[in-house]
Amino acid sequence: MDRLAGRRRRRERPCGFDKAAYLRRNVVERCFHRLKPWRGLATRHDEHPDHCLAALTLAGTLTWFDT
Repeated sequence: MDRLAGRRRRRERPCGFDKAAYLRRNVVERCFHRLKPWRGLATRHDEHPDHCLAALTLAGTLTWFDT
C-alpha cells in the first residue's frame, strides 16, 4: 500500500494490468520453457532458416505427443 500512496503523492499514473495480454504472454513463456531441452533451438545454433524451422517442427511435434 505504501507504493500506491507514494504514486498518488507523486501523481504518477498507476501501471496498467491487462489480463488477456498476461495470459497470452504466459502461454508463450511456457512454450519457450518446453523448448529449452532442445539445445539447438535454445542457443539458436542453426543459422539456416530451413534447419531451424525443421527443428522447431520436430520439437513441437514430439512435445505435443509427449503431453
